[in-house]
Amino acid sequence: MTGPLITRADLTPAQVAEVLALVRNASLADGVAPLSEHVMLHLRYHGSASSDPGPGRDFVLTADGAIAGYAYADPPASAGPESDVSGELVIHPGHRRRGLGRALASELTVAAGGHALRLWAHGDLPAAGRLARTMHFDRFRALWQMRRPLDAPMDPPVLPAGRELRTFVQGQDEDEWLGLNRRAFAKHPEQGTWTRHDLELREREPWFDPAGFYLATAGGHMTGFHWTKVHPPEQDPASPGIGEVYVVGVDPAEQGSGLGRALTLAGLHHLRDLGLAQVMLYVDEDNMRAIRMYEALGFTRARVDAMYRRPPRPGS
Repeated sequence: MTGPLITRADLTPAQVAEVLALVRNASLADGVAPLSEHVMLHLRYHGSASSDPGPGRDFVLTADGAIAGYAYADPPASAGPESDVSGELVIHPGHRRRGLGRALASELTVAAGGHALRLWAHGDLPAAGRLARTMHFDRFRALWQMRRPLDAPMDPPVLPAGRELRTFVQGQDEDEWLGLNRRAFAKHPEQGTWTRHDLELREREPWFDPAGFYLATAGGHMTGFHWTKVHPPEQDPASPGIGEVYVVGVDPAEQGSGLGRALTLAGLHHLRDLGLAQVMLYVDEDNMRAIRMYEALGFTRARVDAMYRRPPRPGS
């Protein structure tokens, strides 16, 4: 039996395949995916012609001759000490309760290089909470997953006067949409920083469907959007899967106009027409305005993802 070894290097194709298998095993054991879409895209397109050459870092923990853990860290947004490093980690279910999660988290803390470290805990499972407390992380942010059945009554979408609805045209709408997305999510730490590359990676995903990507326009210019997503069934291939309100955004000038509600309803009707039984969405716990709107549309909280933060180490 060999002890754990953590390496920080560019992943080989074989390592990527082993990490993806580890993620599947963890998802089945925990009932929740351990890594965000952002990290999964990084892994799935690793080494391809369109892979992101960005500065994200991979960490592999090897034990007993196999990959027992994986972690990923994004660089700080700026060089100043006020900018945090964000990361995620997962341990194979067969290698847990051996201190390997702590070892990976410690490696990420060192790699943060004097910056505070933020770690996502998808599902906010008890083991993640215990690790956070042991390593002096504070609960910093929470993301709700909300759900509603699609067979429940819902209003028809009613757009504000002068607004029209159409769907996304691939190869034409990317740049204008990115500008609107930046305005709509100017204060959002992830969504508001999307690049053309981030968008194009998702356009390559099997779930991408322009017919479910709604745009509101006024005078020919985009004022809001609702991008829907359909998750394939995980356990039953005959199941139609679950829909998602992937992202809804409106221009700041449209706040309070009712456009966001109308766009949300347009997407919900689309997902119901596809024969889906349920729909989900993610929303920040402190975004009470959005939560109230979603609750009014019949959504209830289903689970919570938590982000934990550890301040910079003294003397780092």
